[in-house]
Amino acid sequence: MNVGKKIRIKRIINRESGKTVIVPMDHGVSMGPIYGLTDIDQTVNMIIRGGANAAVVHKGIVTATNRTGDTDIGLIIHLSASTSLNPDPNHKISVCDVTEALALGADAVSVHVNIGASQESAMLQMLGKTARDCNRWGMPLLAMMYPRGDNVKVTPETVKLAARVGAELGADLIKCPYTGDPDSFSAVVAGCPVPVVIAGGEKLNDKESLRMIEGAMKAGAGGLSIGRNAFQHPNPEQFLRVASEMVHHGMSAEEGLEILARTIS
Repeated sequence: MNVGKKIRIKRIINRESGKTVIVPMDHGVSMGPIYGLTDIDQTVNMIIRGGANAAVVHKGIVTATNRTGDTDIGLIIHLSASTSLNPDPNHKISVCDVTEALALGADAVSVHVNIGASQESAMLQMLGKTARDCNRWGMPLLAMMYPRGDNVKVTPETVKLAARVGAELGADLIKCPYTGDPDSFSAVVAGCPVPVVIAGGEKLNDKESLRMIEGAMKAGAGGLSIGRNAFQHPNPEQFLRVASEMVHHGMSAEEGLEILARTIS
């Protein structure tokens, strides 16, 4: 990793634990102004207070990330997109590049690749080009790698493949689905030479979310990237405090559930 990457990546991780809690908020392109993202400024302030290390946003939302206020958060600009109305929503295309992200003050960039989708080849080409540009400009790259397409299922084997592909093509950090248990996810982590963070995925209840986080951390994950289960939570700030304690300090799921139960009640 070159010097520029080393400097910038410290802005999106906790320097003591070496782990990260990322809140992706790029859903506005794919899903529109969903609950929790209508007022981006308010949501960003909540996740900052909750202890998130970084947020993922598209380039047009950068001004909402509070980077000139009293508090700050790592900025990851998402470079790829598709909408839910697209006949092929699994086909992510480039909508921003590394130099534009640099001009906007990014600490890292991200791209989304669906392994097994009909346009996988084009997305891999986009990932490879982005990795080349990131190496040139000293920009850390988060690759969101999902097994997703016709007749493609999320299994330990497909997740292992997806994660490894992202690392092989130059990503510095991989985001991928959790495989359901620590043993199978530890194989994903072992097979990937760069840190792996879990995707929050579909809406879960607190027990499911915290047990997923606990299992991933036991498996050696580098943290988590959790969106709707954080910003659509009844108390996003408190949920992220708990998640951050689990990621950075080893809090158990049971302890976290007790805290959330007291807060919500």
